[in-house]
Amino acid sequence: MHIVLYKPEIPYNTGNIIRLCANVGAELHLIHPLGFELTEAKLRRASLDYSDLTVVTEHQNLEDYRIMYPERMLYATSAKSHRYYTEIEFGDNDSYMFGPESSGIPACVLNTIPKERRLLIPMKPGNRSLNIANAVSIIAYEAWRQNDFYHAGPPRVVPN
Repeated sequence: MHIVLYKPEIPYNTGNIIRLCANVGAELHLIHPLGFELTEAKLRRASLDYSDLTVVTEHQNLEDYRIMYPERMLYATSAKSHRYYTEIEFGDNDSYMFGPESSGIPACVLNTIPKERRLLIPMKPGNRSLNIANAVSIIAYEAWRQNDFYHAGPPRVVPN
């Protein structure tokens, strides 16, 4: 599973997503420009010691990512989409793209993704968006669940 953050702006969110990627076995791809330095204390504090447990790759632009990984199915999340994320059959090598916190994926980028691969996370009417780390969590865990929690640890045994 591959999480793609398109021009992320907030180090705390990216740090939380690094920790999430480590826990679900996903790789994280950051599309420049970033709104912070990867060495920032805020990012390190949010990711705790999980940075060593996931692969984080930087790309100068989205096209570089697409050229490097042409075989991956790229999905985009947007509040402007009309297809719930629960309607998708996720593969184990898919990529899920999330836009900048302040604006989401721009229309010029979103329009390069086929409509059937634009995902909507439902919300109550009148709400604009979820926190990006929460949105990534929702999609990542659904994709992981559909792939039988591949490489997850064994379920905990609850003592009687």
